[in-house]
Amino acid sequence: MDEGGTPLLPDSLVYQIFLSLGPADVLAAGLVCRQWQAVSRDEFLWREQFYRYYQVARDVPRHPAATSWYEEFRRLYDRVPCVEVQTLKEHTDQVLHLSFSHSGYQFASCSKDCTVKIWNNDLTISLLHSADMRPYNWSYTQFSQFNQDDSLLLASGVFLGPHNSSSGEIAVISLDSFALLSRVRNKPYDVFGCWLTETSLISGNLHRIGDITSCSVLWLNNAFQDVESENVNVVKRLFKIQNLNASTIRTVMVADCSRFDSPDLLLDAGAPPGRVFDLGSDSEDEAGGPGPVPAPARTKEGLRRFLDGFLDGRAQPQLSEHALETKVAELLAQGRTKPPEHSMADARKLLIFTTGCLTYSPHQIGIKQILPHQMTTAGPVLGEGRGSDAFFDALDHVIDVHGHIIGMGLSPDNRYLYVNSRAWPSGSVVADPMQPPPIAEEIDLLVFDLKTMREVKRALRAHRAYTPNDECFFIFLDVSRDFVASGAEDRHGYIWDRHYNICLAKLRHQDVVNSVVFSPQEQELLLTASDDATIKAWRSPRTVRIHHAPRPRPHPFFSWFASQRR
Repeated sequence: MDEGGTPLLPDSLVYQIFLSLGPADVLAAGLVCRQWQAVSRDEFLWREQFYRYYQVARDVPRHPAATSWYEEFRRLYDRVPCVEVQTLKEHTDQVLHLSFSHSGYQFASCSKDCTVKIWNNDLTISLLHSADMRPYNWSYTQFSQFNQDDSLLLASGVFLGPHNSSSGEIAVISLDSFALLSRVRNKPYDVFGCWLTETSLISGNLHRIGDITSCSVLWLNNAFQDVESENVNVVKRLFKIQNLNASTIRTVMVADCSRFDSPDLLLDAGAPPGRVFDLGSDSEDEAGGPGPVPAPARTKEGLRRFLDGFLDGRAQPQLSEHALETKVAELLAQGRTKPPEHSMADARKLLIFTTGCLTYSPHQIGIKQILPHQMTTAGPVLGEGRGSDAFFDALDHVIDVHGHIIGMGLSPDNRYLYVNSRAWPSGSVVADPMQPPPIAEEIDLLVFDLKTMREVKRALRAHRAYTPNDECFFIFLDVSRDFVASGAEDRHGYIWDRHYNICLAKLRHQDVVNSVVFSPQEQELLLTASDDATIKAWRSPRTVRIHHAPRPRPHPFFSWFASQRR
């Protein structure tokens, strides 16, 4: 300013100078005088700072809920949970999974030490209860989930047994008394299990039919026992699904359809349509002829022709033993599979799980509608209500990701499904179901809209995994209103922004990060669990300042910005 108070430099020149500065320097310069303060808050200036600093593509618009570019810059820097505030070391072995209660007051952890631990989520986290599952012949605990009113905890584990055993169990624990209320068999163990209602849960069972053919049965179980034995459950069969080529159903979860029309964050389609198959029609039904032929009759005739041709040496090309088994299983199931529902109008919830059709490696996401009459264990126990010929249930939708699925998570509004996948090489063909294609070290984070059944956004990529197909394990991810987080085998957890598709933070551990979870009430708090036997709590710079401030007073934005190192 000159002696008369007139600026010596015009605003346009100050603006051009500020464009060459970094964010912290712009904020510091804004304290020099009123003119510089005004220029330092210019919207166009902070738009440039935002796109340059976060390396966001210029065609990506500002978050729809943002009020200014300055505040949006500050949100991504100040409100991401990237500051380690506490390390929990009460587990004695690898920590595999974390889950929050819906209230956010408690969370649970599962570990290779065969305990389920329940924690109080205060400013300083403390252990509330530890349940040892070894007396029930468990090898380790692997998954947990609170029911909707936070009165019960579902805990899933793996039985002791031979190396190739696939048996597990689900336990229901009261959060009032910590008493064990019931136990439910679960096979394979990586079905994990989930709540359907406040008092009913879904488990799985697996029945072998041939070397590479089986069927998965999904059961609805009452959490409370009406009989004295804790091993006898009140159950009803939900679905029975055929598995081909050594595949099985795993990783079940439930999405609430009623929340689809009011998403927290509406994601625009920014990727090519996903490989989604709507299984609502049968092309064979459209074949010409004097009239419709009953499905069982068509199946018997097709099977007879195929077997006659095979025995006479006319089957071309020559089929391997596994391929022959799969072909026969497909023909047998054609006329004995209940067709999928044609409308989602009556569906209250969607059952989502990993599956496959080419190999044992889970490369598809299966989706079944759950109708109102299926929401309770009342009614026919073994599904007697279905027709005598309907032996299997068809899937309503199948999403093929052309890779090994190693994680899934729902957005808080349940509309978007986030999937961790390790891609197969482009153009790869599965010739042997027991030898799936090699998988990439890079993990792709895919996003699917469950209302439209289409892929949205482009894949997020930053995290890595190194294990081959036969050693691949699940890495649990979580989604909050604005962020998505995942673990990885590279000893880090990762946080991305859901709108801008950018990686915001890497959270370091000493070993593989197996699970991450946001507080459902406070997305500025994140927990990570690792093979290093620890759980780490991470808070945003903003909440750290609030909790450690000697007295409530505002802190200049630039002071913490300049002191932080990305």
